[in-house]
Amino acid sequence: MRTFDLSPLYRASVGFDNLTRLFDATLNDAPAYPPYNIAKAGDDAYRITFAVAGFADKDLDVQVENHTLTVRGKTSQDEAATYLHRGIAGRSFERKFQLADHILVTGATMENGLLHIDLKREIPEALKPRKVAIAGNANTSKTIAQAA
Repeated sequence: MRTFDLSPLYRASVGFDNLTRLFDATLNDAPAYPPYNIAKAGDDAYRITFAVAGFADKDLDVQVENHTLTVRGKTSQDEAATYLHRGIAGRSFERKFQLADHILVTGATMENGLLHIDLKREIPEALKPRKVAIAGNANTSKTIAQAA
């Protein structure tokens, strides 16, 4: 297993702490359970789908705080059962996703053992591109577009 030292990046940047923390977390923390997909559902829509067979709605917790989506699962196992073979994972988990600016969680649904979390990018009106009129001679009036 390779480990990457990001300390030169910390020394050479100011104000990018969140970015370096994101790189560090991605490289050093890669849990494999539960499996999940991230799909683009439209121009500004995304969906994260978790395979959570064996979990009920009450066993799952989805929270958004400080641009971080946290999905937790805690299952109550039947400790009285004696298993001859146990191939279905049913352990507790916690997954965190850093959300980009203006990404909102619009809903979560449970269907056939899959937890779907829908996300949408909503850019505020003040940050969208707008046209700015250029004042000048009465003969030459132009309009330019401002890019955000």
